[in-house]
Amino acid sequence: MRPTTATDLARLVAEEQAGSRLPSVAAGIVRDGELVWSGARGTIDGREGSREADEHTQYRMGSITKTFVAVAVLRLRDAGRLDLGDPLDKHLPDTSIGDVTIAQLLSHGAGLQAETDGPWWERAEGGPWRSLSTQLGRRHPAGRLFHYSNVGYGVLGELVGRLHGRSWSKVVSEELLEPLGMGRTTSRPVAPHAHGLAVHPFADVVLAEPEHDGGAMAPAGQLWSTVRDLARWAAFLGGRTDDLLAADTLAEMCRPLVVVDVPGAPWTTAHGLGVQLWNDGGRRFTGHGGSMPGFLAEVRVDVETGDGVVVLTNTTAGLSRDFASRLLDAFVAAEPRTPPVWRVGSVPAELFELVGHWYWGATTFELRATDDGWLRLGPAHGAGRASRFRPDGAGGWVGLDGYYAGEPLRVVRDPDGSVRHLDLASFIFTRTPYDPRADVPGGVDPAGWH
Repeated sequence: MRPTTATDLARLVAEEQAGSRLPSVAAGIVRDGELVWSGARGTIDGREGSREADEHTQYRMGSITKTFVAVAVLRLRDAGRLDLGDPLDKHLPDTSIGDVTIAQLLSHGAGLQAETDGPWWERAEGGPWRSLSTQLGRRHPAGRLFHYSNVGYGVLGELVGRLHGRSWSKVVSEELLEPLGMGRTTSRPVAPHAHGLAVHPFADVVLAEPEHDGGAMAPAGQLWSTVRDLARWAAFLGGRTDDLLAADTLAEMCRPLVVVDVPGAPWTTAHGLGVQLWNDGGRRFTGHGGSMPGFLAEVRVDVETGDGVVVLTNTTAGLSRDFASRLLDAFVAAEPRTPPVWRVGSVPAELFELVGHWYWGATTFELRATDDGWLRLGPAHGAGRASRFRPDGAGGWVGLDGYYAGEPLRVVRDPDGSVRHLDLASFIFTRTPYDPRADVPGGVDPAGWH
């Protein structure tokens, strides 16, 4: 990293700490799976002379905890212990919401109440599962809309614990934190840690916020971590899973399932299986924000490049909503990625007869071969339907993404073996526009072009 880039990032942190009156703020940038920069400003209690915050200072991560619980659930699915379409009562038969599915709980589409009944759980000592299980109310029909539910993740934490025979926090620690070397991520604070504070809106004074064990609600926001540890988690979400989660499962996790529909605002945010997703000018980001009394946090990762940012601060309110994205944007602008060297690849010879221009009616498409032996179809000009295809093992192809995801692509040949046309989910692609030799639906006018 250029020294000027580090200086610019440190200046942004300083401006945010001073301008938003944060007792302390710590941040880090991740590239290629590594923490390439970190910076912090302020002290753990906001007072002069106290311990300065740094990349090893613990902060409460709040709802970023949910991403760890989600990965634990997906590991159970990959191990054959459950299916995401399973109704909850198949595994937790002692609730009043047994018909909601595990996928709906993960994506906040189950329609459950947002918070517990009674005192606000984030500022009160947590109770056991038997207490939470009696207050699982519905606010909306399952599967109809996005409704963020902390309660739903209390349920998922119990599910993980029930299937493993030990607490959700032990599962997360033993199966994720320890293998990833995240030794400073814990369920309760371990020094050196920041103090949870509220900053008075009209005076430069602070109020200590309470911190309790969340009990059955702990899976919704209990974990504490550091910039360095969460940088490893950002790398995980960016693809460096160390075989703890299959690449296909991570991609499934980061697929938008439920749109966050805010009246008067564009659709830029969605939820996948345990992660938030942001659509910023066509760039897709994954991760999660976190908020608990005295703390705010965010992990955000560019799905395509793996570049990520971590931000932690010890204040109940005040952190600029766009600070994490501004910090990452500043890094990417100052340190653009160098494109990899183009090299000669290895393409199966049988693909050469398929590549080139194809026509769907009068619209020109290009079919290209990739080094992995797959095909990529897209419009020759402008925007339009585009997909990648992989061999299906039976002489055909299957779509991987876009409009044609999961759809069959079949090569139709003449008696002599030459390619006549492509049949893609009933759409006929020909070498010339409306080739009369092909089985164009509706036929081709015998008068031809005129």
